[in-house]
Amino acid sequence: MDQSPEAAPVQNLKNFNLLLYITEAAGILLIILVGIWTISYRGGFAWRSQPGLEFNWHPLLMTIGLVFLYANGMLIYRTQRTVRKRRLKLVHSGIMIFTVLLTVIGLVAVFDSHNLAAPKPIPNMYSLHSWIGLASVILFCCQWLAGFLSFLYPVVQQSTRAAYMPIHVYFGTAGFVGTIAACLMGLTEKAFSTLKDATPYSDLPSEGVLINVIGIAFVIFGGLVVYLVSQEAYRRHPQPEDDILLERRKN
Repeated sequence: MDQSPEAAPVQNLKNFNLLLYITEAAGILLIILVGIWTISYRGGFAWRSQPGLEFNWHPLLMTIGLVFLYANGMLIYRTQRTVRKRRLKLVHSGIMIFTVLLTVIGLVAVFDSHNLAAPKPIPNMYSLHSWIGLASVILFCCQWLAGFLSFLYPVVQQSTRAAYMPIHVYFGTAGFVGTIAACLMGLTEKAFSTLKDATPYSDLPSEGVLINVIGIAFVIFGGLVVYLVSQEAYRRHPQPEDDILLERRKN
């Protein structure tokens, strides 16, 4: 839970804006690279009429939602430190809801692409990528629900909220790290399953190079985000009006 103004440490925002700009640029570049990969090398997008192309929605939407938007949802309390906390809670929740929407569409796309594949369906949920990915999605959804009930529409006591806050922060970050790990596993799995025969992955064709660059971009973006959300010096200081939402709920 945020500390009282009297107990708050001296805020040191040195290099914060620079790191934030670099982080956002890395995230946007990551989305662009995934878009180039899925369009230029994987054939673009379709829906159930072409299951092979429907799959391409999966990496793109997961990157936009469960990586870029997830990260910005976590960072919102540090990037918008002068905005009233009531509004920040609503924005944070809204970003996470949109993330869930994109994630659901991305999951539908990958399951469709497997189940509708010809000449026979592709098995689901057998790889470590799928296990880690689904676990991260479930953790994300549980985090959102627990956060909604604890902070946005509180149904628990203040002492319980205070005790839960560090848990919420920790598992939010853990879920994000799990998502990055799942993305790296998915990239590797796709590279080995598609880059073979005339253009094996071991020969490092142009698509293989791009996949590796995308993987590095995931690591850089994920590392920067975790650094920004873990630095106490970059934490948003509480403001007197922060408890207005809670007071209105009580009244």
